[in-house]
Amino acid sequence: MANSHEVVETAQTASEYVQHHLGFLTYGKHADGSWGFAHSTEEAAEMGFWAINVDSMMISLLLGVLFLGLFRFCISKATSGKPGGLQNFIEIIVEMVQSNVKNTFFGKNELIGPLALTIFCWIFLMNTMDLIPVDVIPMFAQWVAGDPHLYFKAVPTTDLNITAGFAIGVFILIIYYSIKVKGLGGFLGEFAFHPFGKWALPLNLLLELPGFFAKFVSLALRLYGNFFAGEVIFLVIGLVGYWQLPMHFGWSVFHILVVTLQAYLFMMLTIVYMNQAHQTSH
Repeated sequence: MANSHEVVETAQTASEYVQHHLGFLTYGKHADGSWGFAHSTEEAAEMGFWAINVDSMMISLLLGVLFLGLFRFCISKATSGKPGGLQNFIEIIVEMVQSNVKNTFFGKNELIGPLALTIFCWIFLMNTMDLIPVDVIPMFAQWVAGDPHLYFKAVPTTDLNITAGFAIGVFILIIYYSIKVKGLGGFLGEFAFHPFGKWALPLNLLLELPGFFAKFVSLALRLYGNFFAGEVIFLVIGLVGYWQLPMHFGWSVFHILVVTLQAYLFMMLTIVYMNQAHQTSH
């Protein structure tokens, strides 16, 4: 009987561990009208739409500043003679992005190159946070705050708000450039008159509109789903305590591929969708 009780208690402890690591440091309006941080996932849910996940925003902004700082530093130290390791690494990234833009985007828009580079580097840095052992940054945040029960997530791409934010930004650009290049009539005509002509307008809308909005869904959910699943695996590994380190390293070696691939896919889909927005023929 005692063994059964210990098993249940261990299972509950493991469940609480996973649930705590899946929670965010959320700031919003409490049920009593006051503003502050949520102390449970239930409180965070009650705060509604206007609540903000401070940890996701803070980490993503810090990584954005790191991205800009690294590129700024590299540009200031760039040399045509014997470049250093950082310059070589950044030049490889820039050439990769430039090559993909050149081979995939056939319109004329100077925004596409910087946009693709920013998306790839920023998402790559956010994804890389998933390689840090799951307890390190939350424990540091708890130590700084003096609160051992503080919620803190270090991987912004495990927050659907962040991935949806990127997707919304790209989606707005798609609509803007579609209207700018094709005109409002041309943009709406793509949904109303294709592929079966104006006499089949309801059928055209039924076929075209879901595909158009699927662009937003595919961008947001693909990135979020991959890293949420990866985080859960890291959390399961974290349950073994200090023995997690060799297991974490083994999974991280494989996960490096996912980190890079998902940033690359988001960038490539953005380029493809922007190219479609600049095409005048359907």
